[in-house]
Amino acid sequence: MKLIIAYIKPEKLEDVKRELNAREVFRMSVTKAKGCGETKGYVESYRGVKKDVYLLPKLRLEIAVNDDFVDTTVEGIISAARTGKIGDGKIFIVPLEECIRIRTGERGPDAVGGRSKYSKKQVLEGEPWRPESPHADGEDL
Repeated sequence: MKLIIAYIKPEKLEDVKRELNAREVFRMSVTKAKGCGETKGYVESYRGVKKDVYLLPKLRLEIAVNDDFVDTTVEGIISAARTGKIGDGKIFIVPLEECIRIRTGERGPDAVGGRSKYSKKQVLEGEPWRPESPHADGEDL
């Protein structure tokens, strides 16, 4: 299991979500962040006063995936977030020692969820995989 942490431009979030959904990566956490890298910010003028802006707005995505979904997740983020200009962001991949689903107590790859060869849950051959419904009766609203 891995935790993928990506910093992207805020305006790229919808593109990234759409691309990851197409690759069957449905779970993520998104947090507002600020940071600087090679651009080191910019100078802004407000009511005649110049101000250095060092920390630029970014979004931090955290996506826990099983090992067989690392490459497809990273490729999806890159293809959707890349503009080719400085400031597109960064991706970090770190080992995820354990994952526990609070609701069921499941641990490991089953708690991370999704279709994976590491999951004990089997997907029937030929049936499209769908994320489990959060509703008790199994119906999506």
